[in-house]
Amino acid sequence: MAVLAPFLVLCAFVLEFHHVEATADTLSSLDSSFCLGELEVIYPGLDIDKCLLVQEDLRKKVSTLWKAPRIHFSGADETKVYVLVMVDPDAPSRNNPKAANWRHWLVVDIQGNALKKGQIEGTTLTEYRPPTPPKKTGFHRYQFMLFEQPPDTSVSLAEKESSSRGKWDLSAFITRFDLGEPVATLQFLTKNYED
Repeated sequence: MAVLAPFLVLCAFVLEFHHVEATADTLSSLDSSFCLGELEVIYPGLDIDKCLLVQEDLRKKVSTLWKAPRIHFSGADETKVYVLVMVDPDAPSRNNPKAANWRHWLVVDIQGNALKKGQIEGTTLTEYRPPTPPKKTGFHRYQFMLFEQPPDTSVSLAEKESSSRGKWDLSAFITRFDLGEPVATLQFLTKNYED
């Protein structure tokens, strides 16, 4: 049962949309509990290795200047391949997530040996889009989930999934390819840099 607890927390984030406010300098306990494993998201001026709020002076950079981050997972098995998912479960706002799980980035067939070095060598199914929360919608969670890709499994998006990034059924995607529980998760919260 203890093994299931982290997955149940993850499911609460993916399937349910709880309204939990974070103050300007702290995360709620629910937001903090999302991060598991040794995943690291590295932007040019921001190294994220735990759940956090993006500082006000970095919000514009993460939204407009910086390209896709480097991803490092020290726990990667060099003989395995992985799937990386980045979503915004709060689209268009945390109070009204009608386009929840907006897919910001999806990479499959990521080589474990490269991931261990902080590189993404794989097949991009959804090109990276930076966090761009709309004005006056408060903080959005940007969640990174890393899954082990089952051997000899070709992971792809269905035609309907490819045509839209919003309202992505992440749970169905995970089930369809038997991805199971993520091996690592990480999130940061940010809001529109003009707010």
